[in-house]
Amino acid sequence: MKTPIRLQPLVDDGLVDEVISQLMSGKEATVYMIRCGDAIRCAKVYKEATKRSFKKAAQYQEGRKTKNSRRGRAMEKGSKYGREEQEKAWQNAEVDALYKCAAAKIRVPVPYGCFDGVLLMELITNIHGDVAPRLNDVTQMSVEQAQSQHYIMMGYVVRMLCAGIVHGDLSEFNVLVDKDGPVIIDLPQAVDASANNNAKAMLFRDVNNMTDYYSQFAPELAATKYAKEMWALYEQGELTPETQLTGLFEEDTTAADVDSVLEEINAAFEEAQERRERMSEANNDEY
Repeated sequence: MKTPIRLQPLVDDGLVDEVISQLMSGKEATVYMIRCGDAIRCAKVYKEATKRSFKKAAQYQEGRKTKNSRRGRAMEKGSKYGREEQEKAWQNAEVDALYKCAAAKIRVPVPYGCFDGVLLMELITNIHGDVAPRLNDVTQMSVEQAQSQHYIMMGYVVRMLCAGIVHGDLSEFNVLVDKDGPVIIDLPQAVDASANNNAKAMLFRDVNNMTDYYSQFAPELAATKYAKEMWALYEQGELTPETQLTGLFEEDTTAADVDSVLEEINAAFEEAQERRERMSEANNDEY
């Protein structure tokens, strides 16, 4: 195919030898299959902030730190320089999260670097060498498979939390499935678990999204309370990467906090709305 303008500098610099095809176009980036020497990889070309449809970015960026005080002040003020640095920070956040996840033994694509808003990384494939399907494209699964993959995903969420990360947009649309199981993708919105006030709500949404998907095939999973269990252990400082979760949680029977209840209702409404948007985008993605 004709080399996209954003990828031409990487071709000129010898980082990419050939652009083979476009894999998908989403709310934050367009992904291409590329050749680097003898290796087939993918290139994620981030869309400019003005063209991205990712909503409520400020919620995700809360708590992100910058070592450069001048850069930090510019980002807070929203100057042109600050917006440029904010954009770089958004893109680099995914690279940082990928490395942290890999170090925590969470299956994610191997990153090869981010160059001028283009992330080069491993292409996840199936047993035939074709692009691995997203989890939402998997329409048949045995009860045992669903239980096993759900258990794996809960373990990955725990490991991310122990590494200080909450994915923030985890769902069946951001998980690929190869011969070895699920692989988590799309992490530019990953948040700092301890510094972001929205981390708890995002973790609950991530866990509930995965549970909702797998409970289609294993209905008993719908009654589990992994999010509440792992967050309670995290707050108590008792959560470790090796923690064996049960999916059980004893609810607090004290008087309800009305504000918290309203927050949960609003979060559930937003979650349902975002899920409808993701399904709409999935139908328009090109592979």
